[in-house]
Amino acid sequence: MSKPVSQLSDGVFRIDDTCHVYVIVADGEGERGGGERVERTGIAVDFGSGLVLDHLAELGLDRITDVVMTHHHRDQAQGLARAAAAGVRIHVPPVEQDLFAEASEFWRTRPLFNDYVLRQDKFTILDSVPVHGLVPEYRHAIFGGVELEVVPTPGHTTGSVSYLLHRGGRTIAFTGDLIHSPGKVWSLASTQWSYTENEGPAMTVLSALQLRDRELDQLLPSHGEPMDDAAAALELLAERMQAYVDARRPHPWDLHRHLYEPYGHLTEHLLNNRSSHSLSYVLVSRTGAALIFDYGYDMTTGEPGGTDRASRRPWLASLPALRRNHGVRDIEVVLPTHYHDDHVAGMNLLRDVEGTQIWAPENMADVLENPLVADLPCTWWDPIPVDRRLPLGRSFRWHEYEITVHELPGHTLYAAAYEFEVDGVKVLVTGDQQDGKGQLGERREVLNYQYRNRFRIGDYQQSSALYRKLRPDLMISGHWQARWVDEDYLELLERSAEELVHHHEQLLPLDELDLGADGVFARIEPYFSRVESGRRTLFRVTLRNPYPDPQRARLQLVTPVGWRAEPEITEVSLDGSAEHIVEMEALVQGPARRRNRIAVDVQIGQLRLGQHAEALVDVLDGEPVVAEPGRAEPAG
Repeated sequence: MSKPVSQLSDGVFRIDDTCHVYVIVADGEGERGGGERVERTGIAVDFGSGLVLDHLAELGLDRITDVVMTHHHRDQAQGLARAAAAGVRIHVPPVEQDLFAEASEFWRTRPLFNDYVLRQDKFTILDSVPVHGLVPEYRHAIFGGVELEVVPTPGHTTGSVSYLLHRGGRTIAFTGDLIHSPGKVWSLASTQWSYTENEGPAMTVLSALQLRDRELDQLLPSHGEPMDDAAAALELLAERMQAYVDARRPHPWDLHRHLYEPYGHLTEHLLNNRSSHSLSYVLVSRTGAALIFDYGYDMTTGEPGGTDRASRRPWLASLPALRRNHGVRDIEVVLPTHYHDDHVAGMNLLRDVEGTQIWAPENMADVLENPLVADLPCTWWDPIPVDRRLPLGRSFRWHEYEITVHELPGHTLYAAAYEFEVDGVKVLVTGDQQDGKGQLGERREVLNYQYRNRFRIGDYQQSSALYRKLRPDLMISGHWQARWVDEDYLELLERSAEELVHHHEQLLPLDELDLGADGVFARIEPYFSRVESGRRTLFRVTLRNPYPDPQRARLQLVTPVGWRAEPEITEVSLDGSAEHIVEMEALVQGPARRRNRIAVDVQIGQLRLGQHAEALVDVLDGEPVVAEPGRAEPAG
């Protein structure tokens, strides 16, 4: 049986395990003056079963300080529990962080029946491991004295990354399972991310082409032998995988153009990103600066099955073409039309890598910064800090452009339109408001509304009135082709909005009660929170009076056994057809437990709604607190 340890180059070793585990010796190891011995350490790229810990003497190391993971699969990661026990710091790709840190919860909640998720997410580790940090994509970082560059390379999995080691005038790429050998991959099955589609193979083409452009000296795969002609190996993989992609599609897909020419011109200085989901638009200043409207999933090849973090890949793949082909120097600002993940998922990455500022309208900034305060669909997992809050109905200057922010309810309550003129064209950016496909002679336009987005019955009448007032030349949206606007289209939007109101008036008993579009009379915020046991936490209940005249409302906070609501019952007076905010407090007690349910039982006048609104609380370990009379404990 061959020895599992081999030296590949100065300070780089390979351990043959359930995958190839690579060990990089930290710089500056050796002896101090006077013969004093210095601890010799190294880091690992992937960890396999943990066999590397049994061969430290052969590696000439005292310990492994850190491991950086290329992806979450068990052949790379099953030994991470050993790593954690040995004090090794674990660093993982951002997209796949939950499949490491929350693996136990993944197995508890992963759907099994009627399962349409074809990604190999069930090839993740069996139990959670402590994650020390997330590797910073597109940037250099030092792990245990070893500097690596982190490059996103999705394909084998959605969140896969490669690591580049620049040492001794050479650049070595640790590529995980992106490539096995020239033109080949370790697994085709792993690249199938959804039913009947081939997002993974297409992503493999894009990743191989981007890595090929890096002028690498050597590729070190997780399975397979070192490749010294890196460009040729990756070029062949891109060529073969492109043929595979085309074999499964009704028409060939020009992925080379997808990568190298993703932007088209709407006007000379207004570009549309044809590769993104949703569509991003770039306003280019004569200074070379760029402002982007929406930035969700750049350079997408389709949406994998699932709604977990690991099924969504934000990255910056189109930006080199933006600079190369369109003279963009800096990406200064990004503006969201609304808070949905496909419009904002990449914004934090833009800030971290490009220094881009996030400016957001005042009606959605709180949702971006606190995505779980309200119960809303399609929020991004992480808070998105807002650098500048933009007042509605006001204009601001960005270089030579004046941009006006307009409230645009309909698709969601937390949305805005942007009005500006570029190259003599008056443009209105409308997000996902409507599809823009309606034509002369048709009865209506398709209006894109969802009730959980806080849609209100008259929202589209409000937005169609805005369109009539502004009369833009061009309307650009999140998922459909740009629409040149004429009188017929404005009339079509007005007629569609009126028809929408008519349907709701026909179907709902609005002459008896103002049910609203969604039938919701009370909401609790924060919808999700984490609170230490023994602490008080504050809830804000927003009540809506469905009667035209004032009413008395009665609220009872329903909490888990052992908690104490203070007060348990609250009565308030509501003005006619008005909203009222009531603050209710609870003392959280009991052991640490996830997703404790609380509710508010609501009666407004004679209308008994019962436990109408709910919220969720994770209880964290904490010291029991005995409340003194009249003394309020800190809110969690």
